[in-house]
Amino acid sequence: MTLAYPMTDPRATRPDSALTRAFERHGVRMTYDRNEEIYAQDDEVEFLYQVVRGVVRTSRLTAEGRRQVGDFYYVGDLFGLEPGPDHRFGAEALDDCEILVVRRSVVRAFAGDAELDRAILEATRVEMERLQDHVVMLGRKSARERVACFLMSIAQRGEDDHANLAMGRQDMADYLGLTIETVSRMLTQLQGEAIVEFPSSRHFQIRKWTALEALAA
Repeated sequence: MTLAYPMTDPRATRPDSALTRAFERHGVRMTYDRNEEIYAQDDEVEFLYQVVRGVVRTSRLTAEGRRQVGDFYYVGDLFGLEPGPDHRFGAEALDDCEILVVRRSVVRAFAGDAELDRAILEATRVEMERLQDHVVMLGRKSARERVACFLMSIAQRGEDDHANLAMGRQDMADYLGLTIETVSRMLTQLQGEAIVEFPSSRHFQIRKWTALEALAA
């Protein structure tokens, strides 16, 4: 799995300023077009990454050619930390992205072995929480509840009841462990019940917060 954590995530202890300064002083801003690969599955871990603009998707292809979306990372999120030498998931720009990139060896030289190791351990803890939430959702929630959880997680990133979807229906399906037809059907049901409203395919508004929260709980 790809280890990542939002630097503003209230569940996590904010990383020591040495790691932050390493990004500020030695990070290089890179731009990626929509769907452009940032790093590939099984690539050697060489860099650390932070989202400056846009949304990043991590995914892994199985031996049978099936795709599993790992997660989506937004502005401020740090990703690409791994406990091993290789990336378990690949990373792609979901839309036009700007990414702050720094060599892992530079971070280690600047911040020290202890700081980088602590960052990896902290990222592991937070990512395990995310993974456990994802496993519970896939194993115990209905298709309707999974879609509600996903919409709620997107909406909670905004400041009001309007939200934008950077990802398409197939990305949602591959993340939620559903077919694209099922995702579309659940969205239609939620809209038909006036719980959410989709003025366009990539923009929605929550009409009944209590109802959506009950489904996502």
